[in-house]
Amino acid sequence: MREVKIVPNIAVNLSTFITRIKQKIVSISMQQVRSFIVFKIAVLITLLINLPRALSLFHITDKLVDSFSEVSIHDIVIRVIYMFFFSLVALLLNANWKDRYAFLNIYVKTSITVVLNTGLYLGFVYLFINGYTFFIGNAFSDSEVGLQYFVYFVILLICIFVASILRYQIKQQKQLLENERLKQQNLQKELTALKNQINPHFLFNSLNSLNALIRGNKEATKFVNNLSFLYRYILQSGERDLVTVEEELKFLQSYILLIKTRYQDRFNIDINIDEKLSGEEIPPLAMQLLVENAVKHNEISQENPLHVRVYSQDQALYVENIIKPRTSLVQSTGNGLANLDKRYYLLKKEHILIDKRNGVFVVKLPLNRNI
Repeated sequence: MREVKIVPNIAVNLSTFITRIKQKIVSISMQQVRSFIVFKIAVLITLLINLPRALSLFHITDKLVDSFSEVSIHDIVIRVIYMFFFSLVALLLNANWKDRYAFLNIYVKTSITVVLNTGLYLGFVYLFINGYTFFIGNAFSDSEVGLQYFVYFVILLICIFVASILRYQIKQQKQLLENERLKQQNLQKELTALKNQINPHFLFNSLNSLNALIRGNKEATKFVNNLSFLYRYILQSGERDLVTVEEELKFLQSYILLIKTRYQDRFNIDINIDEKLSGEEIPPLAMQLLVENAVKHNEISQENPLHVRVYSQDQALYVENIIKPRTSLVQSTGNGLANLDKRYYLLKKEHILIDKRNGVFVVKLPLNRNI
């Protein structure tokens, strides 16, 4: 029988593997690695480094060296084939197939992953031992059977670790692509705004001139002043990602005066926001967009006046109205709420919630997270 030194070989393989780990870590060093990923790396390295010593403690390596059979081409080929397919399936299971039950909670997902990996591990070792006996004609000794369980267990650990790195990199790449897509959308909006932008100085000068002409008409003067405030707020908020609820409410009040100037008593709105939330931040024009959406899509007449409620509850803002669809055609892109949701998630890491049950249209703006 040929004598094989298992401990030096493991040491060489571990050295190569650790070098690859370092290369992987360097490749993602430009981004902050999550503590859980670092923890898993440390645990795996510790286990792999100390496995040879643990085996030597129980004199397992000495027994394995004495029990090795002669190496042949057939022996190498069948080992390579089984190990390749085992590694392939283990990587696919832990890198890709986990997405099929990603919607489950973490405890169920972990249990499923453990069961699948255990079944894969035991099943492949069983198939290899019996397949080796069938194709080679020599049965494994008890020591060699133990060695196969050890080898496949180490391979499974490596595959799980590598799959975790791959999934982490894919997740980071998806997030980068999503952020880049949102940046492109924002740049396109800015370009469109620049193309359609009216010179602010010209507009404000015109509004001041108009104000001078209608000074005797209180309603008209109030309307122009509110219009001037609205336009100034829109310009200023365009330079900010978030504004306070208090600022947004002031803007909303001015917008409401413009709407009531047009619809009179056919439009009513109740605002009941807890003062404790006045310092919370939301994307600019969020509440105004929701009120405007209600005005745009619902009938407003003497027989069917529009009533909108703006209120706070459980660390969130709500805008709701009874659904009364307009009978006339409404010119709308239908992207207002979708764009608000994307902007809200980008800035607050929360999605807005839309509910249309029981004939009432409700939009929820969460306030409990900031970045």
